[in-house]
Amino acid sequence: MRPPLPVVIQGGMGAAVSSWRLANAVARCGELGVVSGTALDTVLVRRLQDGDLGGHARRAMARFPLPRVAAEAASRFFKPEGRAAHEPYALLPMPRQVLGRAREELTMLAAFVEVHLAKEGHDGRVGINLLTKIQFPNLALLYGAMLAGVDCVLMGAGIPREVPGALDGLAAHQPTAIRFDIEGATEPEWLRFDPREHFADAPTGLVRPDFLAIIASNSLATMMARKATGRVDGFVIEGPTAGGHNAPPRGEPTWNERGEPLYGPRDAVELDRIAELGLPFWLAGGKGHPDDLRAARAAGAAGIQVGTLFAYCDESGLDADIKRNVLEHAARGDVDVRTDARASPTGFPFKVVSWDGGRSPSRERERICDLGYLRTAYATADGKVAYRCPSEPVENYVKSGGRIEDTEGRVCLCNGLLAAVGLGQPRNGGVEPPLVTSGDDLAILTRCLAGRTSYTAADVLTYLLGREPASLAR
Repeated sequence: MRPPLPVVIQGGMGAAVSSWRLANAVARCGELGVVSGTALDTVLVRRLQDGDLGGHARRAMARFPLPRVAAEAASRFFKPEGRAAHEPYALLPMPRQVLGRAREELTMLAAFVEVHLAKEGHDGRVGINLLTKIQFPNLALLYGAMLAGVDCVLMGAGIPREVPGALDGLAAHQPTAIRFDIEGATEPEWLRFDPREHFADAPTGLVRPDFLAIIASNSLATMMARKATGRVDGFVIEGPTAGGHNAPPRGEPTWNERGEPLYGPRDAVELDRIAELGLPFWLAGGKGHPDDLRAARAAGAAGIQVGTLFAYCDESGLDADIKRNVLEHAARGDVDVRTDARASPTGFPFKVVSWDGGRSPSRERERICDLGYLRTAYATADGKVAYRCPSEPVENYVKSGGRIEDTEGRVCLCNGLLAAVGLGQPRNGGVEPPLVTSGDDLAILTRCLAGRTSYTAADVLTYLLGREPASLAR
């Protein structure tokens, strides 16, 4: 028998903002806890280099069904005393169309560790959030998460039409492929993953997780419901007030006086048409109030997805100093959330938080692209595949055939988001400045705080549900 649908889905935020601790805390309370899959391989190896405080990563690694992979990762990256002051993190090679066996296995391990820890000690449900735009690692991430028993996969920031079918193949221990986006390619290209290259015998007990598509339009919901390669189990309908990446407005763009894109009636999703598809749906973006939950249920939704309220709770992965500073400034009404149409190298609008005394990635920052998750693949004149990012050094981008105007205003999301969770790369005597993203609910966070200077994930659920959440701890 399938478990009841969650009323609250915790958003999959940033790179490790939605950490295993946060997902574990939410799932213990009977709602859907979600880990972020963004840059998980880098997150794991940096935690190991910082000494793996509490031994949590290594405890999960010991349960990974390929002991050799876990042992190699520990041998290569674990520093028992942590890094020396200002010692840079060792970097992984930047991802490519063909990851190679070692990188696939490390990616599987990272997803396994995060999901295993999120599921530890309770009988609640845990999901993983992936960005369709970050194509390179997704198949290996999905398989690693499934090895740990992930219950749900949530994907947005693109059109994940082929992922439901990939989940079917992975659950059957079969080779899978998703189309690889290459600018200028004349023939289809694919990203491939074959579990049999890593396991002589198929792991037992592998279950196909539910798939929720994160969408912002009726047309995308209809396409996913009718033309996806496998079963779609529901939708998260995300509005432009949500944090992180937003879908661009439909039609000719217009701007307000702050240079933010303006959304209009064409961007509204018709919920009655969604309901006609016969699948459950949750509303997201600016839904962090009990009235929003009641309104969502009245409109036929199963519930809501909430990110911002969870992002600043005790269990979130945000750096403790950032959380404290933002909460203090939010209590005084002194924070600003701006939809920046230029910051993200993806071209999607991206919400950025600023506050008095807060640091943010500077557009004058020395351009360095050393993580590469958001690089775009393009076809070269001789038919090969190469990669570029509008946040890399301008001369490199232009030399690779990119337009100089595409580099204007870009910041490095990969490094900035990792810095926001305390995993920033030391550079030139300092540390990479953090990039903090939140939804518009940050401005009303004090409603949930109710005078407190800190709060827990359970406090958020009590506030939203109007009751103490049930505990599913074992």
